[in-house]
Amino acid sequence: MIQRGRFITLEGSEGVGKSTNVAFVEAWLKEQGLEVVRTREPGGTPRAEAIRALLLDPSFEEPLNSDAELLLMFAARAQHLAQKIVPALERGAWVVCDRFTDATFAYQGGGRGIDSTRIATLEHFVQQGLSPDLTLLLDMSPAAAKVRLEGRLRDQQTERDRFEQEQATFFQAVRQAYLARAASDTKRFALIDAEQPLESVQAALADVLAERMALWR
Repeated sequence: MIQRGRFITLEGSEGVGKSTNVAFVEAWLKEQGLEVVRTREPGGTPRAEAIRALLLDPSFEEPLNSDAELLLMFAARAQHLAQKIVPALERGAWVVCDRFTDATFAYQGGGRGIDSTRIATLEHFVQQGLSPDLTLLLDMSPAAAKVRLEGRLRDQQTERDRFEQEQATFFQAVRQAYLARAASDTKRFALIDAEQPLESVQAALADVLAERMALWR
């Protein structure tokens, strides 16, 4: 019988270093001899990536209704789960995902103000009880995250996407929603201080991964 793989997510707002640290977690797990599938949300499959492009595109004059945004997030997630995440877990691979449903509770719940019970209804409908085994929450003050985000945009010579254009109050609400979820599920979440130097952040990530792997064996 094939043992189900583990599902690890990294969460946090813009500028906290998720992309860099998702790559670090992927590499660390591969060093342990594991098959690792690295992916992201929204996105992860061709159709889900098309939905991602629609969600992030700031060029439309027509504003995107908050409920439509929420439903698009879960539409992309349903496709992602069916085509990539669940098949990988079932064959025993470990999945490392840049954001998952906690981001929806933080962004659409905290940031947009959508009632969490409505989000939870969609979560149950789409995920049917599936949730991450471990969520690494990279936490940073919105002011510090803004500085890092601006540096990244400058270095990559890219424009802000639709979410990156939000105001400071939006990201403050997102952070508080993330912290509230972490406080309510300390078994699943590991809170990482992302304002530390990168070496310290990745040392903390490695410590958490080693500890959880020992528990899971």
